Amino acid sequence: MSPTQSETLWASVDRYLNDTLLPPDPALNAALAANKAANLPSIDVAPNQGKLLQLLAETQGARRILEIGTLGGYSTINLARALPPDGKLVTLELDPHHAKVALANIAHAGLAHAVELRVGPALDSLAQLHAEHVESFDLIFLDANKDGYPLYLTAALKLARAGTLLLADNVIRDGEVINPATADPNVQGVRRFFELLAADPRISSTAIQTVGSKGYDGFAIARVLSL
Repeated sequence: MSPTQSETLWASVDRYLNDTLLPPDPALNAALAANKAANLPSIDVAPNQGKLLQLLAETQGARRILEIGTLGGYSTINLARALPPDGKLVTLELDPHHAKVALANIAHAGLAHAVELRVGPALDSLAQLHAEHVESFDLIFLDANKDGYPLYLTAALKLARAGTLLLADNVIRDGEVINPATADPNVQGVRRFFELLAADPRISSTAIQTVGSKGYDGFAIARVLSL
């Protein structure tokens, strides 16, 4: 099977899974349409992946969630839906235009009360959260610039607790993650991120490859054992 045929098959299977398992979702569909109309990059998680995020957050019993990389708020909506009535999601976004679109999408989904969006460089926002001595987060989702993952991991751990679930998107990079000679800073960032996870005895971690409408990539999944 050619690469093009494989990608067509992956996308077809994703459509089947979404059509079979996920009920129609006007709020998420509206968010995707708003993102497209606002010329945001089409890099949201796929619908079945978004539902996976929600299920993982629900399984974790997450009351406080930290998201690094908001874009148009698609994954934010999925994650926020897992929160209990007193739950809180803090999401960090660099681009003010993206943030404006995301806030509108989150409000349209009826989740504005549960979500706080902070605009600016993520490392600055993470440092500010630490300085504010905020309550630790039960789940942390990384989905921003991949060259920043090592620094985001180090900063995010200061906001975690024993038992915090860490998720990171886009960590396979079309398989380039196995190439130590790559000049791609995003791949190098992911490789360093994996090295940090592997070297830290306080963290238990794994990663999975995924294929689908978003191509060939994957998730990292880790649990903080102690701090």
